[in-house]
Amino acid sequence: MLLPDNIHPELSIYYNGSVVLKILQHNDNIEIIELYSKVKEIQEMSFSVFVLSLDWLYLIDVAILQNEKVKLCS
Repeated sequence: MLLPDNIHPELSIYYNGSVVLKILQHNDNIEIIELYSKVKEIQEMSFSVFVLSLDWLYLIDVAILQNEKVKLCS
């Protein structure tokens, strides 16, 4: 759910995408599993929500996955 109207904003893909993006800004070119473990240190997030957040960042041309590593787009 991108913009929830009946749940907490912390459960939205926008918010979770911002958490992933914050970590990517400090750790560019990071393996996907390592990125997930760093995200889990900040916020409790299921792997499926993590993947949806990565999908969202890919769709808006912020992050890409190359050779099993996640990178910010230039």
